[in-house]
Amino acid sequence: MKKTHSLCHAYEVMNGRTGVVVPVYFPPNVDATQSEALLRDNVGAYVRQINEATRLCLSVDGESNGGDIAGRIASECGASLVMSPENRGKLHCAANGVRHLLEDQKLDYVAVVDQDGDHFANELVNFVRTAAHISEALEDDRVMVLGRRLSRHRPLGLLRGELEELADRVLLDALNYHAVKTDTPLRMEYANLFDEFPDFHSGYKLFSRQSAQDAFLTQPPPAGVSEACHSRHACEAVMTVEALLAGAYLGVVNRSTFNEQPITTFGMYDRCQLIADKLIWPCKRLEIPVSFVRQFLANHIPRLRLNTMVPDGRDELKEIHRLTLRAFGEEPTEADLFLQQPLFV
Repeated sequence: MKKTHSLCHAYEVMNGRTGVVVPVYFPPNVDATQSEALLRDNVGAYVRQINEATRLCLSVDGESNGGDIAGRIASECGASLVMSPENRGKLHCAANGVRHLLEDQKLDYVAVVDQDGDHFANELVNFVRTAAHISEALEDDRVMVLGRRLSRHRPLGLLRGELEELADRVLLDALNYHAVKTDTPLRMEYANLFDEFPDFHSGYKLFSRQSAQDAFLTQPPPAGVSEACHSRHACEAVMTVEALLAGAYLGVVNRSTFNEQPITTFGMYDRCQLIADKLIWPCKRLEIPVSFVRQFLANHIPRLRLNTMVPDGRDELKEIHRLTLRAFGEEPTEADLFLQQPLFV
């Protein structure tokens, strides 16, 4: 029997050679009592999976945004704690945690999971098994595993589910364009079993040690965007793109979610700018010409169910279209915003 078929072996790797980073951010207007309860339960669940509490790192995004709560929980269970003085976004926060954990030379894998308990600790072993399977089959130490949600719309709601689908579809187009231009095939043989496009913006990810270094500890080109775009809004795309550009093989594993998220900060953002930034950063980083960016949007917006919600859903998509093209120095034409689409279905 292959080692990767052995659940016992996977538990050994997870228990002894896997670390977990939990970015922590409590904005002022979120229920602190509920947030603390969710984080405490989440930390307790992961500590049971990895056995050694110090291999779980709570990385706080700004001292005043949950530093006291994270400090209490870390003290209670023995977890590691790192803290940014200022709020700089999830990417910066996750990178601090990864940097801290990789000081332990025994770690082979690092997972990044959200604080609210929606990334179930009991499923971490499947991420480890998937990564180990790819590494063993290919004899390659660069692997990244996405946790694929069975539905975006159920846990996220129709609006956010549709917008994340748009971001995922455009990101795949951008990666394929870059692969052709650089004569570097996009390696998707372990990621194409389920869907037309991977769940890139799922926050539950596992990285091999080398891919964690590639994704978090190297400084990517600025790509001419703001820190908010790069480190806050497009953080999941940044982790993915940097790992893949460095040669990671992409794996996908099914994961569970709550039917409705227990807590979310999505409504606190400017939604249109948030989603536009998820499109802008990867397209700029991968040097996609604006003519292709325009066509990516034209290809994918008509298929979204959000487009059938008139006028609100369609207006939101038009604004995302407008903001994205403006970031490339162009204004959308009337034809762009009119939304070209088939006559029949």
